[in-house]
Amino acid sequence: MSRLDRLKMEKVEPKHWRQFNELLRYVFQVTKKDLQTVGWEEREIALAKLPVLEQADVLGWFDGEKLISQIAVYPFQVNIFGRTLEMGGLTGVGTYPEYANLGLMNKLIWQALSDMKDRKQSISYLYPYSLPFYRKRGWEIISDKMTFEIKDYQLPKVKKVSGYVDRLNTEHPDIKTVYHLFSRRRHVAMIRNNLAWDEFWRWDLDELTAAVYYDGSHQPQGYLLYWISQDVLHIKEMIYMNEEARNGLWNFISAHFSMVTKVVGNIFTNDPLSFWLEDGDIKETIAPYFMARIVDVTQFIDQFPFRAPGTEVHMTFKVEDPILEWNQGVFTLQVSAVGEGKFLPSKGEPEISITIQTLTTMLLGYKRPSYLAAIGRLSCNEQTVEILENLIERETPYFSDYF
Repeated sequence: MSRLDRLKMEKVEPKHWRQFNELLRYVFQVTKKDLQTVGWEEREIALAKLPVLEQADVLGWFDGEKLISQIAVYPFQVNIFGRTLEMGGLTGVGTYPEYANLGLMNKLIWQALSDMKDRKQSISYLYPYSLPFYRKRGWEIISDKMTFEIKDYQLPKVKKVSGYVDRLNTEHPDIKTVYHLFSRRRHVAMIRNNLAWDEFWRWDLDELTAAVYYDGSHQPQGYLLYWISQDVLHIKEMIYMNEEARNGLWNFISAHFSMVTKVVGNIFTNDPLSFWLEDGDIKETIAPYFMARIVDVTQFIDQFPFRAPGTEVHMTFKVEDPILEWNQGVFTLQVSAVGEGKFLPSKGEPEISITIQTLTTMLLGYKRPSYLAAIGRLSCNEQTVEILENLIERETPYFSDYF
């Protein structure tokens, strides 16, 4: 019997938690010492990913009783232009090196996506350890992360606001209240359920503090999650519902002028902080952050909110998908006058040639149709590009979670 014949694909269950953690830590080279450096004890390390096995759909390859390759899918929801969609969050991906090049991960990914389709999770997100690896399998970049560093003397001057900031425990309910309202307004954002919040907090230091901005009516309008270490104020997340809350939170940060030498943090949109600051000569770097892929193109288009064209639109697409056969072929897009879409199998002559990767990033608004056509990722005439531009809302994707 060959090695491949010995292997079997099965569901990974909570009883396999030790093997699951060991494989993750080996693949990503996370040692016990690394985790203990940020205050994790042995039992916490061992149980850290147990919720994955209890709440996610986890598949693995077993060599006898030994888990040798795995993939996990979290049941999440995201906001797509104001509409809530079921999303499969891919994580926990790994194979021991001695089992590499047997095609195990490709089969796990296909099965995971097939299961997502059955669960009506029409889109999947992931944080890529390798952009080329996931691009070849149908995912594409959909959001950016901008990192900034502000010296103490560059902090903004205090601006007058009607409200105030309170320092609170990170478990204070007003934090979830603000994020819930915020995520309903921000395209591509995670609609955080309890599992998403657990992942958001999972590796945080004990020193993490919350600062909540309240307006003149004592309603929470924004929050800051931060810690101070070695004279540096680190921002984990800053959420604000309006410009007043933004100013109020930066007033609070600037009040640390005598305590820190600089402030570092992340912004998850393409809105550079440098333009907003009076002294905008700061260090900013931008990098791709999360990727997504449409799992079931027909299902996704049924759920996708197009901009209302005022009259019915018909366009024929030829779609290529590197691994999912149900997304491959020729389809006619029908968009009603009010923006409801249908994607139906067609025998017509395609006006548009596109890959599932490009279709994903285009519909989510990370790159516009005109840009994709200019770089050769979208094949169609100029009139068709203009129609697509008018059908897809203009809003910058925002995603600040990690799993």
